Amino acid sequence: MKTLIQCDFDGTITEKDVSFLLLDAFADGDWRALLRQYQAGEITVNHFNKSAFAMVKADKHTLLQYARGRVKVREGFVDLVNYCRRRGFKFVVVSNGQKFYINAFLEKLGIGGVDVFAAKTEFTPDGVKASYIGPDGNTLESGFKETYVRLFSDEGYHIVYVGNGISDLAPARLAHYVFATSELLQYCRQENLDCIPFDGFSDITNGLECLPLD
Repeated sequence: MKTLIQCDFDGTITEKDVSFLLLDAFADGDWRALLRQYQAGEITVNHFNKSAFAMVKADKHTLLQYARGRVKVREGFVDLVNYCRRRGFKFVVVSNGQKFYINAFLEKLGIGGVDVFAAKTEFTPDGVKASYIGPDGNTLESGFKETYVRLFSDEGYHIVYVGNGISDLAPARLAHYVFATSELLQYCRQENLDCIPFDGFSDITNGLECLPLD
């Protein structure tokens, strides 16, 4: 049996949503109006991120410097990644956030060899250009996280999903096991979707020990 841990980033690995933090600080426009449209299902996640980050004119270095001093990683994350390696579990990050800051945080933590699937980012004088690229190399308008759950399932993995928000509900429905916190935990309970609550990543490490994954 092959096991894969698919983990969200913003609000899951980190205690705060990095994208929202950056948009609040640097977006030149009402990006939260776009967020409300996305949350109401009126626009896709790709449309939201593309339009919101187009309002950001700051460069990559400025954004990373701002985020690093204000965002904490949940306790036990590095230990969980190391635990997965010892057990032979594949650990991947699949996020609606931006790949540039996810990679920067992983590098700062000294974590290499983790596949990251997130919005591709290009920095231009006209704003940050963000887009989601699916496994086939084409742009995805929606369903980014669940597309990768299906891909990994087709590759023969048992999927353990880890997330915190509404965008994690659809992929959680497709997973074999779910670790949930914050809004995702509430949604799972409303839907009677089996899940294991967590606060820190030590809860996940301990929970994995109890699952029949070998």
